[in-house]
Amino acid sequence: MTAAKRRAATGSSSSSSSNSNSNINSEQQPLQQQQQHHHHHSYQDADQQAHEYQQLLQHQHHGHNQHQQQQHHQQQQLHQHHHAQQYHQRQQQQQQHQQQQQHHQQHQASASATATLRDCSVKLPLDILWLPKSAMRPVGADASHSDCILVVGVSRPKLAAVFLTVMLISLFLTFHVLYDSAVYNIQAAQAVHERHRLSLAASASAAAYTASNANHLPVFVKPVASSNQLSHPMVFPSSRVHFPKTSRRLPQALIIGVRKCGTRALLEMLYLHPRIQKAGGEVHFFDRDENYLRGLEWYRKKMPHSFRGQITIEKSPSYFVSPEVPERVRAMNASIKLLLIVREPVTRAISDYTQLRSHAATAILPLAESNAPGSGYGAKMPPTTTSLYAKLQAAHGPYDNALGSGAGAKETKLRATAAKRRAAPSAAVTTMSTPTTTPSAAQLAAKSFEELAIFPNGTVNEAYRPLSISMYHVHLHRWLEVFPREQLLVVNGDRLIEDPLSQLKRIEAFLGIEHRVRSEHFYFNETKGFYCLRYDNGDRCLRETKGRKHPHVNPVVVSRLRKFFAEYNQRFYELVGEDLGWPEE
Repeated sequence: MTAAKRRAATGSSSSSSSNSNSNINSEQQPLQQQQQHHHHHSYQDADQQAHEYQQLLQHQHHGHNQHQQQQHHQQQQLHQHHHAQQYHQRQQQQQQHQQQQQHHQQHQASASATATLRDCSVKLPLDILWLPKSAMRPVGADASHSDCILVVGVSRPKLAAVFLTVMLISLFLTFHVLYDSAVYNIQAAQAVHERHRLSLAASASAAAYTASNANHLPVFVKPVASSNQLSHPMVFPSSRVHFPKTSRRLPQALIIGVRKCGTRALLEMLYLHPRIQKAGGEVHFFDRDENYLRGLEWYRKKMPHSFRGQITIEKSPSYFVSPEVPERVRAMNASIKLLLIVREPVTRAISDYTQLRSHAATAILPLAESNAPGSGYGAKMPPTTTSLYAKLQAAHGPYDNALGSGAGAKETKLRATAAKRRAAPSAAVTTMSTPTTTPSAAQLAAKSFEELAIFPNGTVNEAYRPLSISMYHVHLHRWLEVFPREQLLVVNGDRLIEDPLSQLKRIEAFLGIEHRVRSEHFYFNETKGFYCLRYDNGDRCLRETKGRKHPHVNPVVVSRLRKFFAEYNQRFYELVGEDLGWPEE
């Protein structure tokens, strides 16, 4: 409408202008036409601007509608959020109300329990109370007819911890006692089975065993004729309580000899090592038939408890000179490590004689009270002394006329030679008033080492046991026929006395264990003349019988014996692959 008014006004002004200018000359007409044309374009521009303005108004109106829609949507979201908050608040109020009700119920139950507690409480130690069942929340059907239940509590936390610890230890020990009892029953059944098996084996091979070993058994051991002669009692495993990481194991190493060369000292020194466990004493399992027939289970029971990785060592010096021992040891463990400690042969023989004479002199001490004519040896001895005297006669009497353990054809020849040489009367023997022709323990105590080792004609008594044991190569040859040389270590007993640490390092390397024995573990005892052991809890030397003073021996006899052993020592050096440097005269 504005554009129309403008055009109407323009038209009226144009008509008035045309009427007033009708008298203008024809020269002004072109100018008027141009002005009209310009006004026409101006009108078009105005129309276009008006159209654009209308479109702008429409666009603004549309944007305003969208903004209103967004505001409406936001209001709806706020309204929904407000409703959700109200819902959550109602839920929280309901939960609080339920909790208050539960608390109120518990308070009522506690008040009821407190009221009933006066009738049910009992004064007992450790806060042991009888509480009413109404104070406890039921968890299932109750089949009891009591109105009270037992509640045990400890008001002191430390006391409770101690009590719990004691209970756990008690349960632990109870379990192990039951475990050991079950193991004992199983092993007892195994012992019965082992005895039956050995009895059958002994019965089947009794004749062959007796024929082939009668000349090699010690004189105090009788051959087994049949299984009916097995008179030793049934040996059941002893009950024990120990931790599961320890057990009794068969030995992985043996000290096989030689006697009077320091076997006990060697074992005690090895025991300084934390990985070594030792048997308590000389078991004599392999060299005594009555022990060997009891089986390996009996032998294992003689061993100490040890952890896995520790080495158990057993020492019996008589193993070295017993001919049946190598095969028996191999049957138990073919890879066992063997330790052989040796000394200069003549010194060892004198030490052996000193011990034997000490034992014999101890047995005949009561004879000083009986010097009446016609009274025999041991006639007035007490029963216990007479028994000991008889044992020494059986064990030590033949030492000057037999090897005892034997060494095959070589030793049989030696025994025959010794018997021929003793056929002629000896001045040392004829001066003795003895009721028998067999040398007794009393005669052994009276004879000197020279008389026992050297015959009156000046020859060496090769069959005298202290000398025959010193023939190391004879006995070692049997062991090397059964075991490889790598499984046997020869320890120099003389150097062990002078420098124990160097020898122990060799043994540690041989056993495959780390070097743990140090110089501070030893100190020299001036009285005894050898090293003693020093433990963390104190010092320790061997018992008084070790390091006893040797009797004086004629140097001529010592020189004669060393010349005699020179050949045997060379054979021994060849077997062990080492020259020990023992004197030859």
